[in-house]
Amino acid sequence: MGMFLGSHHNRIDAKGRVSVPASFRSVLKAQAQPGEAFVILRPSHLHPCIEGWTASGFATLAAPLAEYDPFSEDHEDLAASLYADAWPLDSDREGRILLPETLRQHAELQNEAAFMGLGRVFQIWEPAAAAARRQEARARARTLTARRRAPAEAGEA
Repeated sequence: MGMFLGSHHNRIDAKGRVSVPASFRSVLKAQAQPGEAFVILRPSHLHPCIEGWTASGFATLAAPLAEYDPFSEDHEDLAASLYADAWPLDSDREGRILLPETLRQHAELQNEAAFMGLGRVFQIWEPAAAAARRQEARARARTLTARRRAPAEAGEA
């Protein structure tokens, strides 16, 4: 199973199209089944960015819905938050996708997009916001790593 790795910057054309990085296209194509969308985009719940999912990855994301009564408000809220803002998209021959206006607004995208690989998913950011997010994530990761080491080191003493 391929993973989305690295950070890439691409221009957004006047029609709102952006080229998906070649390495990301390879992962999307390798995991796509006949009849499935090339990619599913949705707004992030946590950040001002767009998430990009394979169809199988998106199905896994939605799997917890089965734990809820399908006629409950909880199920409806979760389903609406997952599906109502999701955009299944196909690419053109050049590997470009058309970013829906609502998603571009959510991520505050203008002329450039920064793609960030996160393993099983990728994100599309406004480039300056992406740089700030990577810096924030590295700082938080150092703190998380230090916290995990502290109990182990205390046990060794």
